[in-house]
Amino acid sequence: MSDSIKHECGIALIRLLKPLSYYQQKYGTALYGLNKLYLLMEKQHNRGQDGAGIATIKLNVAPGNRYISRYRAMGSSAVSEVFEYVQKKFAEVQSTSPEHFQDAEWLKENISFTGEVLMGHLRYGTHGKNSIENCHPFLRQNNWMTRNLVIAGNFNMTNVDELLEQLYELGQHPKERADTVTVLEKIGHFLDTENQEIFDSYKGKGFSNAEISHLIADNIDVAHILRRSAKTWDGGYTIEGIFGHGDAFVMRDPSGIRPAYYYIDDEVVVVTSERPAIQTAFNVPIGSIKEIKPGHALIIKKNGDISEEQFREPGEQKSCSFERIYFSRGSDADIYSERKQLGRLLCPQILKAVNNDLKNTVVSFIPNTAEVAFYGMVDGLYKYVNQLQKETLLNRSDKISDQELEEMLNLAPRVEKIAIKDAKLRTFITQDADRQDMVSHVYDTTYGLIRRGKDSLVVIDDSIVRGTTLKQSILRILDRLGPVKIVIVSSAPQIRYPDCYGIDMSRMGEFVAFEAAISLLKDSDREHLIWETYEKCKASVSLDKEQVPNYVKAIYEPFTDEEISARIAKIISPPDIKAEVEVIYQTLDNLHKACPNHLGDWYFSGDYPTPGGNKVVNRAYMNWVEGKNQRAYV
Repeated sequence: MSDSIKHECGIALIRLLKPLSYYQQKYGTALYGLNKLYLLMEKQHNRGQDGAGIATIKLNVAPGNRYISRYRAMGSSAVSEVFEYVQKKFAEVQSTSPEHFQDAEWLKENISFTGEVLMGHLRYGTHGKNSIENCHPFLRQNNWMTRNLVIAGNFNMTNVDELLEQLYELGQHPKERADTVTVLEKIGHFLDTENQEIFDSYKGKGFSNAEISHLIADNIDVAHILRRSAKTWDGGYTIEGIFGHGDAFVMRDPSGIRPAYYYIDDEVVVVTSERPAIQTAFNVPIGSIKEIKPGHALIIKKNGDISEEQFREPGEQKSCSFERIYFSRGSDADIYSERKQLGRLLCPQILKAVNNDLKNTVVSFIPNTAEVAFYGMVDGLYKYVNQLQKETLLNRSDKISDQELEEMLNLAPRVEKIAIKDAKLRTFITQDADRQDMVSHVYDTTYGLIRRGKDSLVVIDDSIVRGTTLKQSILRILDRLGPVKIVIVSSAPQIRYPDCYGIDMSRMGEFVAFEAAISLLKDSDREHLIWETYEKCKASVSLDKEQVPNYVKAIYEPFTDEEISARIAKIISPPDIKAEVEVIYQTLDNLHKACPNHLGDWYFSGDYPTPGGNKVVNRAYMNWVEGKNQRAYV
């Protein structure tokens, strides 16, 4: 993506179903779970550049012994830092007491992080401070083992104020306004309630407090706690949690916005945000990995019982299509084929833009995430050439000359790697003009492939958010090659609306499609729509979220997609550019054809899967009108 946006967070959960000694005997190490957790997190490192953290729980630990371990780190190398910290504990044992290093039970009793339940999190914050306090997992501690709670997740809630008010009504006093706090405390509250209800039931039957502690661990109803906790949540989420005694869960929002995959055999239960991580770490086929159903939680009890239980009524599934276009690694078989299909489906628009003149057109891509869509685009162009050759050679009534025959048989897309992403340049100069000059060199190019004044150049990107890099860098560099026309192709549709479920796209003014629509409104004497929309948004602030529509759609309604694309081309074109510039976007219909199981498209269509989404987009628009550079949700 030329305009980088922050990724989703990533999760990993492992529950070892055998004693640690089993893994020591079979795999030669009691650190089997930690090694696999490290692999799962590294294979999802694309989902975390701000920080990382892990937590482990030891099962059946005697009172007085530590059973919860947690460590978090910040920065792009956080995963390595976390596991280096853990590895040092075992390296010391290995060097000083090799016999203890081979003793799984001794390690469990004496060394932290040797637990049977392991949790990992990769953080890519969408907003706010990047501090160690913001890194998951979060821990809610208590002297009662069954009241301890560790959670981590990939989520954003749109109704944090409402959730905080509910916590106040319960008598709590949260320390900050953040969805992580509200989720932790809401689950924690109902975990406490469940504990107390079970305690009261057995106390009335004459059991001792010590006996009741074990009975609580055996009888906690995890699904019941999650149903009570998530009743009023509005957002996209995959949340993993562990109770202190060892029960674990991973819950997925009712619309299936955020991804969650799991694998089970007789040795382990594994859950991750991305499927290939499990395939690689455990060497299992794609067919053995399942998705957690929307509105359901995968629950692993302390005794090893596993179930998938509903905690909220599932709605229409609106899994995030951006996962398929950009966020998730392309090593997933389905995602790879979907990205290729996105490229293929753009071919009719591309051919129209170059007047079907492939002989004088070079096709390329903007590195690196658009590469797979580029392969699909090339496939589609070859298919067009093959069909053209077939029709020309079979349907010609007159005899074709040798020269015409040779030209037709030699016709093929001119496929080249034009743009090259250079090593990351740091801008040391503070003046804006100098900084912009540095930005213009973020990409380099391959010279000598474009015939000056003769060739058109088509380059595909996976999406265009702000268009800043295109204007300041890429188009300037491509124009130096001398093409008569540059066609910028986006494998995603126009990004028109903010996300509120975990993607760092929260401000209306950052979208070049929005800038284009506003520009068109002003040029066509429809500026009144800007203010009418603002007044409607403002009037809806006090309404319940279920009553509020997306008023911002009115900004785009007067114009066709093609009109907005044409204005975008004008906006992103540097003033001194010589080539004609055209911008082509994927259509919504073709997006859904390519990704039929991931129909979440609210950032393109404005059709939010939860009521809170409409409140957020209206607030974002109000912020833009009022000149407030802040996101529209907590």
